Amino acid sequence: MAQVILNKVKAGDLELKEKVVAINRVVKTTKGGRAFSFSALVVVGNENGVVGHGLGKAKEVQEAITKGIEDAKKNLIKVPVMHGTIPHDQLAKEGAAKVLIKPAAHGTGVIAGGSMRAVLESAGITDVLAKSLGSANPHNVVKATFKALATLKEPIQVAKTRTVSLKKVFNG
Repeated sequence: MAQVILNKVKAGDLELKEKVVAINRVVKTTKGGRAFSFSALVVVGNENGVVGHGLGKAKEVQEAITKGIEDAKKNLIKVPVMHGTIPHDQLAKEGAAKVLIKPAAHGTGVIAGGSMRAVLESAGITDVLAKSLGSANPHNVVKATFKALATLKEPIQVAKTRTVSLKKVFNG
């Protein structure tokens, strides 16, 4: 299996916006009755190429969301965004969830489902075509989208490794 090289970023003084993707109520039945707890899947991003995701668990919803935000700030990556879209097509898989993201022309908008949309918009991508294939589980869809964005390559980096001009990278 290929290793995913992440362009990790420190939260530092970035101004991050949070989006709650999913909240799950978990019930544990005990001798004394039912014990409720919540898990929250949260995506954070500065809408300028930095995005992260996290999971928080607590007895109350607000506390779970706060924990999720803190976890997301620890998992930030840098995404190559060119003119509001991504540089090339990418397919990624996490568990049973598969995602396909493709660059789109300016003015297309974010054509993506709920979980993927949150990640793509938080990353600052404004024009993209995306399709979730397989499982619709929000946790795995977010992780697969995150993996797809992490494996994107900058065109300049590709040109250097192939030792060709930037025009040759785009035009073939």
